[in-house]
Amino acid sequence: MSIGGRLIPLILVGAGVWLVGSGGWIYTKAWLAQLLLEQAWQRTLAGASEARPWPWADTWTVARLRIPSQHTDTIVLQGDSGRSLAFAPGLAAGSAAPGRTGTTLISAHRDTHFRKLAGLTPGDMIELQTTAGNWNYRVTGSRIIDTRHQSITNNALQDELVLATCYPFDAVIPGGPLRYLVYAEVVPTKRVTSSAYAVDNARSGSPPN
Repeated sequence: MSIGGRLIPLILVGAGVWLVGSGGWIYTKAWLAQLLLEQAWQRTLAGASEARPWPWADTWTVARLRIPSQHTDTIVLQGDSGRSLAFAPGLAAGSAAPGRTGTTLISAHRDTHFRKLAGLTPGDMIELQTTAGNWNYRVTGSRIIDTRHQSITNNALQDELVLATCYPFDAVIPGGPLRYLVYAEVVPTKRVTSSAYAVDNARSGSPPN
């Protein structure tokens, strides 16, 4: 066998080892990021201001998002820049706080945290925890928009939650102008303060008037 013939198998094996190692690092990085996000969120609940998941982060934890029907439980970061969305869903700048009139807009990538978004149907519940309390939302519908011509928000006159991600879900090239949106309305229930939530996070409450 020639030298070239012997090198080809070695190159293929080396490439395979590199790919396996890279894949393992991706999963390890994702796991570590979730651990650090959870720790930062606990610091936020304890009263820390702008608790950053790692020292060089330009964002901080602001909420916890749960979708029971999809077994989703994830921390939400402030801002929806690419750097933030690489690790967690992001709360868009200028969004209304839960309990306030207007739209609370949370975005995430279609192939990570919001990959199951299309599975949500009217009536499904969404839970959003902030330092001010815990809110329940009920899905009212979904739609696909072209951001070049349409607005994501409905200019809501009440407390509204919108979950947004890129569309289509199986697109080969990321980005593009299309967005898949899920709309949800707040479900008024007994109010729970942040201190009470820290004691019993199973309860949910409506915001003050």
